[in-house]
Amino acid sequence: MPGAGGGPGAVIAPGMTEVSYSTNQANALIHLYRAEVGKMTAWRQRLDMTTNWSVVTSAGLASFALGDQGNSHATFLFAMFMNYFFLRLEARRFRTYEIAHHRVRIMERFFYPAMLGDKVDPGWHQLLLAELSKPRSPMSRNDALGWRLGRNYLWIYAAVLLAWIAKLDLGQPKGYVLSFPDAFALADIGNFPGWVVFAIVSVFYSYLIWLALRAARTYPLEEG
Repeated sequence: MPGAGGGPGAVIAPGMTEVSYSTNQANALIHLYRAEVGKMTAWRQRLDMTTNWSVVTSAGLASFALGDQGNSHATFLFAMFMNYFFLRLEARRFRTYEIAHHRVRIMERFFYPAMLGDKVDPGWHQLLLAELSKPRSPMSRNDALGWRLGRNYLWIYAAVLLAWIAKLDLGQPKGYVLSFPDAFALADIGNFPGWVVFAIVSVFYSYLIWLALRAARTYPLEEG
């Protein structure tokens, strides 16, 4: 395996050799590493910012909807839409973050082990050159959406869904017995039938769960 086991008694995989660097080459790669780590830090902050926007927006809309019985439950549907907008924005930022992360991992797996005396694949430079000449995210858009969903947004969406159901229930008199299909009428929005609203929400949440389950759980160059 590249970058593994150059110490005494270690088994070196075929193709692994000792790689040396001139002072200029080493300095250039060190500065590149520092620059990419700086990019990762900046994009990490942007990711946190987007999540904060989602939390604050959801909390504000929930407070508005639950604060007055006369406020429409459609506020929560708008919250679901806004959270999807934030999710897509965060997924796009996450893919950009992954570009820098991938370059950092390349250097951590090959350059620094070589500097410390390990034997590595001498062709690793081509991998880094390809990433520099044509930057591309190692994650697809759907994988990025699913990854951010699994990490943060499913919890936010679960809270919005529970608050929406609570809003529908709080608008009913005490002693009201929930029964189907009459219960679908609770979600009516003007002349728009409630069963259609429930169907749209169900399909949307099924889509979110599918995205979260299918998302790749491994990064390039990562173990396991």
